[in-house]
Amino acid sequence: MSDPRLLEYIRSGQLGISDFGHARSLRNMAVLRCVTLISEAIGTLPLNLIGSDDRKQIQADSPAHRLLKYKPNNWQTPYEFKSLVQLHALLDGQGFARVIWSGDRPVRLVPMRRGSVMVRQTDTWEMEYDYTTPTGAMVTLSARDVFHLRDISLDGINGVSRIALASGALDLAAAAERAAYRTFRTGLMAGGALKFKDAISEETYRRVREQLDDFGGAENAGRWLIAEEGAEPLKFANTATDAQQIENRNHQIEEVARQFGVPRPLLMMDDTSWGSGIEQLAIFFVQYALSHWFTAWEQAAARSLLPESLLGRVQFRFNEGALLRGTLNDQANFFARALGAGGHAPWMSQNEVRALTDLPKSDDPLTDQLRNPMTQKREGERFESLQPT
Repeated sequence: MSDPRLLEYIRSGQLGISDFGHARSLRNMAVLRCVTLISEAIGTLPLNLIGSDDRKQIQADSPAHRLLKYKPNNWQTPYEFKSLVQLHALLDGQGFARVIWSGDRPVRLVPMRRGSVMVRQTDTWEMEYDYTTPTGAMVTLSARDVFHLRDISLDGINGVSRIALASGALDLAAAAERAAYRTFRTGLMAGGALKFKDAISEETYRRVREQLDDFGGAENAGRWLIAEEGAEPLKFANTATDAQQIENRNHQIEEVARQFGVPRPLLMMDDTSWGSGIEQLAIFFVQYALSHWFTAWEQAAARSLLPESLLGRVQFRFNEGALLRGTLNDQANFFARALGAGGHAPWMSQNEVRALTDLPKSDDPLTDQLRNPMTQKREGERFESLQPT
């Protein structure tokens, strides 16, 4: 009786894995597009544990880094794990994974089923998680044993589902979808009619009907029909109701885009308001739809996987620059300036540029220095400027 799927069944009259909780909203194509865009972007980007000092060195030997970068568990890739937990957070307002420890080392991150975790805070302000295992057993886990990714929260303990908050708009979108389905299933979809002044014979009707059927298809575009017995064409025009229905459905797509912070053109909307191009779309998407999730993941990982002794010394960081690389020409211009072209002081070394483009590191120690390789040459162990003095 305590199974949350029972309440969902009572409400909807349906029960299934795809219908559990707010997963039914994925039948809305705009919602599906938004949550897949965000969850796949989070899954695609690498999450590194780096030093907090000026060197920003990746902590490759840390078990916490290896879990989120290479192997969270025995059956999921990092992409699959991060995408799944992010999807749960988008649908339910929060996603959970159980942290398996071996002494002081985290060795596994196991995703927890939706609806299987109840979060509460004790009188001593400690977080506890009542988890129902797949076998039906109830266990109580401490905050150390749970990776908890929250969306917006009203109490700081439980995340709130955006889909639940926007249920009115999504119900209206579902009603518009059903109305469109009924229109296409039962509505009159003919493009026009032939109008005769007098009644026609069965033979004339047969010839006209065959002619109309024979002239269907794109290969007959532009061909002329033969009008018999004074027939006049009468074309049906789109009604104001049809236009209003299309406008209403477009408005519901905009409501979903607003809900998740995704630009409308990324939902395959024919939108001409983004005249500055795809680069500005990418910047908008990263800044307003993804950046807060980057911070949520970084801080949730630090809270769950790092001991107190390492806080402030290392930090988790997404490399969102991978989403903002632009075209090859844009990258070439940026890297040239970063290396010192155009009179700029260099702020990146050659090896740093090579790392961003997934090229192997050069063994030459000078490629780790801030210098302009186009204006300097090596003579023994000394650099001389090639620019005229």
